[in-house]
Amino acid sequence: MSQEGNEQASEAWLPGWLVRHPLYAGWVWTGFWALLIVLDEFLDLAGWSWYLLVGMAALPTLLSTLAVLHATPRRHLKPQNESVLGHFFVRFLALVTAFLVWGVSVVMSASISTAVQATVGNSEREVTSLGFTLLVAAVPLVISVLWMAFIVRCAWFLRRLRGWSQSPASSRVPRKFLRCRPKLRRVVVGLAHPGLLLVAGLGMSILALFLNAVELTFSVLA
Repeated sequence: MSQEGNEQASEAWLPGWLVRHPLYAGWVWTGFWALLIVLDEFLDLAGWSWYLLVGMAALPTLLSTLAVLHATPRRHLKPQNESVLGHFFVRFLALVTAFLVWGVSVVMSASISTAVQATVGNSEREVTSLGFTLLVAAVPLVISVLWMAFIVRCAWFLRRLRGWSQSPASSRVPRKFLRCRPKLRRVVVGLAHPGLLLVAGLGMSILALFLNAVELTFSVLA
């Protein structure tokens, strides 16, 4: 069997509708798991099922995004027409955001310290114990925030790399990426869509943040 025949056979498992409309398939997948997440909220299933459903909703677009970004050298995304004003404005926004995050952390630290002192008094051992308990309870919240920042960053690079089209005619994705498997390349690039990633990754993470991690933190504080 020729090499071309082997390549066609290796892609025979891909459904034709998936190859033609990878982005639409991604939206259907995300909507299906989002519906299960809503049902899980009403049915009150096992606690771990929430994390499974959120992960499954973002799995196809996340894996495709990681594959595309891993195969793309950094030099493909160097800004070509960025103005000096745009460069400094982005840095200005980053500094303002960092200051706001620092300010919020200072206020929260002071509030938590006051709450701990009011709850356990002046016992150093109890203060330390409650402090570690709050730290452990805050881990899901911190991980959720860092995960959301990671998703936004990946979506930003995807926008610059392949744009918003379902199957971009021209993009900065390396030509050698899945060159021998064009159908699979079309599916992966289609699923690695910035909008789909933001909805499936960031949207589901926001739900997890406000309906799970925050609830856990407040339950410990109470």
